[in-house]
Amino acid sequence: MLFNSNRFKIEPIQTKDSWGICNFVVANEDRLKRYFPKTLAQNLNPELSKLFVDKKVKEFENKEEFLFTIKPKDSNKIIGLIYLKEIDWHSKQGELAYAIDYDFEGKGIITKAVNYLSQFAFQNLKLKTLQIIVHNTNLGSIKVAENCNFTCIKTLEKEYTPPNEAPLNMELYELYKP
Repeated sequence: MLFNSNRFKIEPIQTKDSWGICNFVVANEDRLKRYFPKTLAQNLNPELSKLFVDKKVKEFENKEEFLFTIKPKDSNKIIGLIYLKEIDWHSKQGELAYAIDYDFEGKGIITKAVNYLSQFAFQNLKLKTLQIIVHNTNLGSIKVAENCNFTCIKTLEKEYTPPNEAPLNMELYELYKP
């Protein structure tokens, strides 16, 4: 276990998480389809989730990408995911992306998780810059970034193209190692 609060725990992805991730993704399909279409497509059934989890465990071990699960303190039900991705070891930069279950949004869990994982990235991985890229209509994610002391740097023109949509401008938030 990486982090344990009185309400939830954060753990690195584990091979035993495939069923939990499948359940999380299917239950939150509408929420994930626009900004996490690859995660959604790779976890629509238990067989796909097993392949996804095996790949993510290997990427974690190889320090290519880090996927963490969020679970209630006394349960193994996955209620959220946090990626530390797009890592550039040369410039010591990475991007955080996160999703939370409908039933757990607005409770400060993602804010606490992002704060903790930011410190983990700075102290343990020696990263110097963390980014969050968010659409300006995603007010919850913007609030998380601001509550975690990320600063809005600029608008990235046509940065992200959701499935079956035109490219979207996205807001770039950054946090620097203290």
